[in-house]
Amino acid sequence: MTLQKTRPMPTVAISTSESPDMAVLGLSDGHLQDAMAEIALHLLASGTSLAYGGDLRVHGFTELLFELIVRYRDHPHHSGKITVTDYLAWPVHIRMTADDLAAFATGHEASAHLIFLARDGSRLEWEQRLELPVHEPDDDEWAEGLTTMRVVMREETQARIVLGGRVDRYKGRMPGIAEETLLSLQSHQPVFLLGGFGGCTRDIAETIGLVDPWAGSRSNWDGRSCFEGYSPGDLHNGLSDEDNMVLARTPHIQQAVTLVSRGLRRILNEQNNMESQGGTDAQGIH
Repeated sequence: MTLQKTRPMPTVAISTSESPDMAVLGLSDGHLQDAMAEIALHLLASGTSLAYGGDLRVHGFTELLFELIVRYRDHPHHSGKITVTDYLAWPVHIRMTADDLAAFATGHEASAHLIFLARDGSRLEWEQRLELPVHEPDDDEWAEGLTTMRVVMREETQARIVLGGRVDRYKGRMPGIAEETLLSLQSHQPVFLLGGFGGCTRDIAETIGLVDPWAGSRSNWDGRSCFEGYSPGDLHNGLSDEDNMVLARTPHIQQAVTLVSRGLRRILNEQNNMESQGGTDAQGIH
């Protein structure tokens, strides 16, 4: 008898930042943080690893994610392995002194695997990074460093969850949420758009036809037109168009978690079946 191999759970990238629409939606910034926390804890409990492009701000999403990992270490299903990877783009970490970096790493070495990236996206060993002079990156460094970090994340993750996102006061070529989502769509990586918290995510969902235009629509941010050639079928996330429409509207995080879990499970099951039949991977979870 031949036993069917089960694929390991994927590494899922989380793309999120503040949403300018929370007040209009009757929500607070705390709701967005709670949503991210609920999603992250659910995925970790299911055996899924997480990836995030960190920003190292005090009280930012990176810090919140690390706090979650501390909580998750007490979960009965926790294997003891580090299951979160934090990718630090060149312009993010090159502004920090060696002492600041050491303090940050010392406080989080049990929470996440930190990856320092050079401007071109190549990895920097800890000793290499400490030897580099600190400086304030210019606009070109921000644009190149953020894009290469996002490309590396796309290549090393198998799905992406997107929620919130501002479309102004950003660094780089376009809003971060937009660039990360666009890179995933271009490579047919499964994408889950949680548009119920507004922001860039909802704008993208609107552009590809998942939600109708509303009073808060923003049509003039850099990069939005790049999504005009995509449709719900390009999300490749294991969900029907109807499910994706619900995911793009609902502010109820438990409903969103259920849909994301359903999509990931379907993709894994489909690819397990393909492998057992001698097929090949077509959708990016590998």
